[in-house]
Amino acid sequence: MKRVRRLLREPIWIPLRSGPLHISMRHWPLLLIWVILTAFAFQTERDIFFRLSYLILAVIFLSFLWAAYSVFTFQLERRLVTPRTQVGRVAEELFLVRNSGALAKIWMEVRDESELPGHRVGRVLNGLQAGVRWSWNVRTLCRQRGRFHLGPITLASGDPFGLFVFQRRLPNTAASLTVYPMAVDLPVFAPPMGHLSGGDTQRRRTHHTTTNVVGTREYAPGDSFNRIHWRSTARTDRLIVKEFELDPSADVWVFLDMERGVQASKPLDDGEDLSDLGQMWFGNQRTRLTPSTEEYDVSIAATVARYYLRQHRAVGLVAYGHHRELIQPDRGDRQLNRLLEVLAVLRAEGNLPFSHVLGVESAHLGRNITVVTVCPSADLEWIKTAREAKRRGLRVISVLTDINTFGGRGETKAAASELFASGIPNYVVREGDDLRGVLGQWASGPTP
Repeated sequence: MKRVRRLLREPIWIPLRSGPLHISMRHWPLLLIWVILTAFAFQTERDIFFRLSYLILAVIFLSFLWAAYSVFTFQLERRLVTPRTQVGRVAEELFLVRNSGALAKIWMEVRDESELPGHRVGRVLNGLQAGVRWSWNVRTLCRQRGRFHLGPITLASGDPFGLFVFQRRLPNTAASLTVYPMAVDLPVFAPPMGHLSGGDTQRRRTHHTTTNVVGTREYAPGDSFNRIHWRSTARTDRLIVKEFELDPSADVWVFLDMERGVQASKPLDDGEDLSDLGQMWFGNQRTRLTPSTEEYDVSIAATVARYYLRQHRAVGLVAYGHHRELIQPDRGDRQLNRLLEVLAVLRAEGNLPFSHVLGVESAHLGRNITVVTVCPSADLEWIKTAREAKRRGLRVISVLTDINTFGGRGETKAAASELFASGIPNYVVREGDDLRGVLGQWASGPTP
């Protein structure tokens, strides 16, 4: 008896082109009653048992058809309004549903298999009339960076008697969402832009508008109108545009420490939510970050890169996580998106110490290049490497995250004092600090 009961409870999966179909019978005793009535009918040959047997069989058969018809005549479309968003901003999705059947849907359950934390799409729709269309929006505040899979969605429906439940998975409702790290707007960042040294003029053409005009050429489709040289256009009677070279200002490299062994984080207590954590400004609202050096350092790197790119500087990135990440310096919004794409999925899984990364990657950099180090480590070895880079003519700026405020242990004060003594401007960021308030001021240490 137990074996029969277990077999009746197990669902049946049927593969379909539109997705796998899951069928389960909830009230298995009814099937057992039908078997008993059928046996009595053939043994006693009384009409009452035959009629009850036929009635139960008709109810089971019609309930099966009703549940199958309900789940197959329901259409759902998923539209990701924001395929890319940022920590502190909202991810939005639009869902369109339609009852394409001739009968009303008593209930329809929508289940979502998304990975995005706090993304609540699942709901139960009741009383959908035939041919009705309905839509709803789902907005989720993103508190964690990364690349998340949304969906697929599974539909579940049943019959009025609750005998059968059909579940149908919709593989075409899967999507991908990228959440960029938080990056705040800084009013200033030390040293002042006017104190940053420039380099030699680079004889390299660029599509950006700079102060260095090197010649003219004929207009080509896609050229901006602000590049047209009107005097040459009037003289030659055809459109002539100006060509530019990169300006002589030096590049900026952001070195991000992603060594696994130097990171620290505070565990969340039972029932504690990100809304209970330290606050950081993002635009006109407060956004809270996970209390870990990894999340803070990635946000700091994104903030610094965004600041220099808005100052029309070429910014590059070096980070050793699971793999070596190196992005060559460039300007513009496209470079910012490229940096944020990498930082969104970058994890602190590196094994090389930051002193080795800084020494190897900065060895080929020329003089007057600006290097911004973002590191939670208080080890003096990487500070010695930064001092050597400064002696070679590099401009070094340091941002330290105080590991002691994240549940770790380190001599952050001693490291900050050593940076000050080495003539390297530095910032110290603690857990719960406002990035705009800490980084948007002059750094401690000598400035030129």
